[in-house]
Amino acid sequence: MNRKNHTSHTNRYILLGLAIVCALLMLLSSFSDRVGGPFKAVANVTVIPLQQGINQIGGWMSDMKDNFATLKQLRAENEQLKEQVNALSTENNYLQEEQYEYERLQELYKLDQNYADYEKTAAHVIGKDSGNWFSTFTIDKGSRDGIEVDMNVLANGGLAGIVVETGPTWSRVRSIIDDSSNISGMVLSTSDTCIVSGDLSLMSTGQISFDSMENNENVVSVGDQIVTSYISDKYVQGLLIGSVSEINVDSNNLTRSGYITPAVDFKNIQEVLVITQTKAELTGSNETE
Repeated sequence: MNRKNHTSHTNRYILLGLAIVCALLMLLSSFSDRVGGPFKAVANVTVIPLQQGINQIGGWMSDMKDNFATLKQLRAENEQLKEQVNALSTENNYLQEEQYEYERLQELYKLDQNYADYEKTAAHVIGKDSGNWFSTFTIDKGSRDGIEVDMNVLANGGLAGIVVETGPTWSRVRSIIDDSSNISGMVLSTSDTCIVSGDLSLMSTGQISFDSMENNENVVSVGDQIVTSYISDKYVQGLLIGSVSEINVDSNNLTRSGYITPAVDFKNIQEVLVITQTKAELTGSNETE
């Protein structure tokens, strides 16, 4: 307890001494310009450098205060700029998405005009089977919208597939690239018929196959268009399947076979057109495949 009191008294004496020294230095500073001799010399050595140091420290602290205020302002402006950049990025993404949708709808409109003779309804793809390709997929219209099994489905460029199942608000479509798909096709320029078969193993090369085309005098070349044939049971006549990418004469020398590049991009289907009449309804026939 006595030691604490002794320390407290000592601190008080030190503070008192420093206060007296400061007072004397202030007096010396005020009289340094009026008196000479040893007082002025002492002031020049002690007070004036001390004042200069204090002034420099004050200036440095003022600059630091200004720098902190500027830094705080810059941080606030930076946050505002970040918010603006995020808002502009979101708006840009939205505009790009709208542009892509507009372009897709334009393609769909052109497709609608190409097959103006058929009644159609538009639908969105809402699901697909696993894998990279749209071999089977689901659309957002069903029996309540008048969709029926065997209705033909068009997508970006031509024939995408056929409806194989319907629910009240959805339908499942089997595409022409599915392994179980077989279509009676026809060369548009020569009317030679063939069988177009889906083959998912070929889709890595971007192709499907055809066979059973008669080997006759009709010249079929790479680039010739293949459409659905008039003898197809379920597919409406004249729908574009794709173009010939390779053709060969079979070993029996009686038939030709080869490969087709599909008109539809089966990696990306978002909207489709469903022809709202089946082949049987259009021809007045009740035949089934």
